[in-house]
Amino acid sequence: PPGLGLAKGPGARGEMDDSSKEALMEEAPPRYTESPRLPCIPHELKSLLLMVALVVVALVVVNVTFLLLGLHLSESHAETVLRMTIHGLDGEGTPQQLAMSKKERTGTFAVRDGLNASATVVYDYGKLLVGYRSWRHRACYITRVDKDNFPGLDAVTETFRRRQ
Repeated sequence: PPGLGLAKGPGARGEMDDSSKEALMEEAPPRYTESPRLPCIPHELKSLLLMVALVVVALVVVNVTFLLLGLHLSESHAETVLRMTIHGLDGEGTPQQLAMSKKERTGTFAVRDGLNASATVVYDYGKLLVGYRSWRHRACYITRVDKDNFPGLDAVTETFRRRQ
């Protein structure tokens, strides 16, 4: 039709150029193949496998949680036991202090003597003596001990407290 600006010539009648037809025909069309599938697994089995996987993941999360909680509790328990060992079973009081003298073969302990008082216990391993001095009382107690049977700090403290 006139006025469309189409050129006259072999392709003026709306036909395609033969060279472009041949170029298209040389290329083979792409082959579309079905994507590989898993072997035929029934839907119920897929659901079961998914549930098993979810249960395994949940069990792993629960186990890790309990292991971390147990680790935290055992650390807290160890700190509590250490605090009770140093401060006494009630967790109160000041820590026991020890001063040792290898030259004189003595050990000096600062212990509690009631609510607001302290006392000093001195072990003399060279002379086999134990001394006790409470800061609430004026007296100082000294006793001789058996070489093979040194009394513990609690026993010495209790014995001398009863004598006051």
